[in-house]
Amino acid sequence: LTGAQDGSVRMFEWTRPQQLVCFRQAGNARVTRMYFNAQGNKAICSLQCGVADGEGFLSIWQVNQTTSNPKPYLSWQCHSKTTSDFAFITSSSLVATSGQSNDNRNVCLWDTLVSSSNNLIHAFTCHDHGATVLQYAPKHQLLISGGRKGCICIFDIRQRQILFTFQAHESAVKALALDPSEDYFVTGSAE
Repeated sequence: LTGAQDGSVRMFEWTRPQQLVCFRQAGNARVTRMYFNAQGNKAICSLQCGVADGEGFLSIWQVNQTTSNPKPYLSWQCHSKTTSDFAFITSSSLVATSGQSNDNRNVCLWDTLVSSSNNLIHAFTCHDHGATVLQYAPKHQLLISGGRKGCICIFDIRQRQILFTFQAHESAVKALALDPSEDYFVTGSAE
């Protein structure tokens, strides 16, 4: 799966030189993050991919499309400025996003099974200048986010509260990685 500055999203197969599917054409907002969701949607039983973009949208497609330009089955604006990262929490029915919004609600939880007017479960007011990265720790039911000013926040998604906040870097956090046992996480920054 490839995403570009021009907003295009294309899927390729290792053994074929041409694209299999073009999910988005050039001319859309720049792609900020893409992930496959291996669990798929239990009601639809298939692999999905999600794409976040620079205008604050998150779109989710079924991967096993037979058309060359499929439409997303979900697309909504998660943040008013940009959606920088996201994580599938429970298959695709619960999604967490990080980004930048005018009201500082920069990390959000969404329920994709309800109407788009009611799908925001909780918004965390954090990261004054926006959240850049997000990591989900499923064993502990925690979200870890990094911000533009180097701050790290850890959230308990069951209690919907911020547990810890600390300054990890002097500049924007650009990467988060979690070890498989969820004992440690690593951050990388713009500096």
